[in-house]
Amino acid sequence: MTTHSDHIDADHESQESDSNDLISQFFSSQGTEIPADYKSGFVAIVGRPNVGKSTLMNHILGQKLSITSRKPQTTRHKIVGIDTREKSQAVFVDTPGMHKKEVRAINKMMNRAAHSALRDVNLVLFVVDAQKWTPNDDLVLEKLQNAEMPVILVINKLDTFENKNQALPLIQERAKLMNFAEIVPVSALRGSNLDHLRDTIERYLPFQPPLYSMDQITDRSERFLASETIREKIMRQLGEELPYDLTVQIESFKTEEATISPKTGRPKAACTYIDATIFVDRPSQKAIVIGERGAKLKKIGMDARVDMEKMFEQKIMLTLWVKVKGGWSDDERALKSLGYSDI
Repeated sequence: MTTHSDHIDADHESQESDSNDLISQFFSSQGTEIPADYKSGFVAIVGRPNVGKSTLMNHILGQKLSITSRKPQTTRHKIVGIDTREKSQAVFVDTPGMHKKEVRAINKMMNRAAHSALRDVNLVLFVVDAQKWTPNDDLVLEKLQNAEMPVILVINKLDTFENKNQALPLIQERAKLMNFAEIVPVSALRGSNLDHLRDTIERYLPFQPPLYSMDQITDRSERFLASETIREKIMRQLGEELPYDLTVQIESFKTEEATISPKTGRPKAACTYIDATIFVDRPSQKAIVIGERGAKLKKIGMDARVDMEKMFEQKIMLTLWVKVKGGWSDDERALKSLGYSDI
């Protein structure tokens, strides 16, 4: 999986044509010819917490980048996912859910990250829940009222209707909220109507060569993806016991390339050795994460390792530590040292 963050430099040849013609061809870094009518652009995915924004991006990409759980505010960072098609490249920016209650510094930083994603994008997907509208939806709607770019309303959880025709009155009602460019009902979880959504997005992208390499799927590092994978497994393993004041930091990430064993002459597979620290706010939370006789921490490590081996396509040796770092979620300096950012 390619995760580097370098933008490509596209070579191009121009040809004489009328004023409406585009540059005739571009070439990607791999030498692939790019059609003259190629489209690309940035697409912000916004909405309140727990409406399925990350699930939507993951299913569009066909690969898990953003972590998911039933816990609100699972996504804490802006995460870029790149959907490259034959004639277009949509660069999705998955954002933390916008919410009114800013209890700690981390909540404020998450809100700023979501708001900043609206800068310099070509299109916005406003994701809402088909079954519920809340004051936090109103907050997002307010931010989008004066948007300078098209806004597509994505009504998620279409699968909750027994008959899809039941969604028509809802679509008509939501259309009154503002002048949406399009309204597209989907089921992110089931993958329903996502191809139509991708086609709709493509129509609103500007004509230009791809913004990233054609084989790139994110601009995030493997270290970041590893830390998020561990955090997801913590959330899923602990459920209601989960301390909100919890984060993961990768201390060491080293890869040993495949070799031939000098003793046996047999090939030795490549392996990545990862040491990670789980930071909690209080000693009592440390005991919750570790569990009785270390059972929960062991299960978290096993589940994370399985996912990372699929993601990185190689053997993973994962070591987890749990440490107390009091007040980190309400200290902007501590947040930045742990990799959090509002831009």
